Amino acid sequence: MKKLFVTGLLVLTALNGIAQTKNQIKFTAKIANRNSDTLVIKGPNNFKQVIPINKKEIFVASFTAPKGFYRFSDGVESSNLYLKPGSEVNLTMNAKEFDETIIYKGKGTNESNFLAQQALKDEKFAEEAFAKEAAEFTALLEGKKKTDLENIEKGDFDAEFKAGAKKSVEKFHAFAAQQYESDAAVKKLKGTVSADFDYENHKGGKTKLSDLKGKYVYIDLWATWCGPCRAEIPFLKKIEEKYHGKNIEFVSVSVDAVKDHDKWQKFVSDKQLGGVQLFSDNEWKSAFVTSYNVTGIPRFILIDPQGNILDPDAERPSSPELLTQLDALLN
Repeated sequence: MKKLFVTGLLVLTALNGIAQTKNQIKFTAKIANRNSDTLVIKGPNNFKQVIPINKKEIFVASFTAPKGFYRFSDGVESSNLYLKPGSEVNLTMNAKEFDETIIYKGKGTNESNFLAQQALKDEKFAEEAFAKEAAEFTALLEGKKKTDLENIEKGDFDAEFKAGAKKSVEKFHAFAAQQYESDAAVKKLKGTVSADFDYENHKGGKTKLSDLKGKYVYIDLWATWCGPCRAEIPFLKKIEEKYHGKNIEFVSVSVDAVKDHDKWQKFVSDKQLGGVQLFSDNEWKSAFVTSYNVTGIPRFILIDPQGNILDPDAERPSSPELLTQLDALLN
């Protein structure tokens, strides 16, 4: 009997091993111009899979994960994907053109490719439709919602994915409508007097916006945890160098949580950030931040020497259009 029990246990163990192998997800990624030597996949219930690059400069991992929506990040940018047990996911992309170059191949990747393409469509919609008048925007948004739902329904997708993706479309629709209203309110700020602030300066003491009157002020609202914010830092440094000695101040305002105050101080010192480095008095709820209807960062603001708002949602440092605008003002 004892021998039979041991044999049965071995068989059960072997069967469990087979089932686990079948349920495993095989993930590989080949990334040109990568931002990091590590990829991180995060998902529901605190799921986290860290994938280091190997000697062949490929990210490779096998792991088990419940079926569902996940997000991968290279430390600077991130994107959605959908994982199913037994899938074999082969990702290729160029990190310099992150969203535009994501391609998934292999077993069980239809859903992930749909998510990657949908992200591009959403971005293009925002770029084009948000510039339209209210009535036309509403019509375009309704048309997009109808098309997106139809594409999900007719796609060769997992049933659970379809349900989740449809909910995502509904959320995007609601968010886009809300964002359009917010943007309209922001546009009305142009030409008005900017709200003031009185924030802690990294170099000591406090700095008010009104202290900088007589100069143009380019403000960067950011946080140490924000990947897109950090990606703009090298471009901001170059702009600061280009316009050094000109009639403009570059001010970076951190909206980090109070608990991350020391992290902010260390980050500014370690990265040798230039300009005027400030820490907001109440994170996102700071009166200055809320006066600009800020719903996401990085956010850039341009103020004239009289303290009036030239551009409440200015171009990013990485945008050539910012250089054109500053050249016109300062040269």
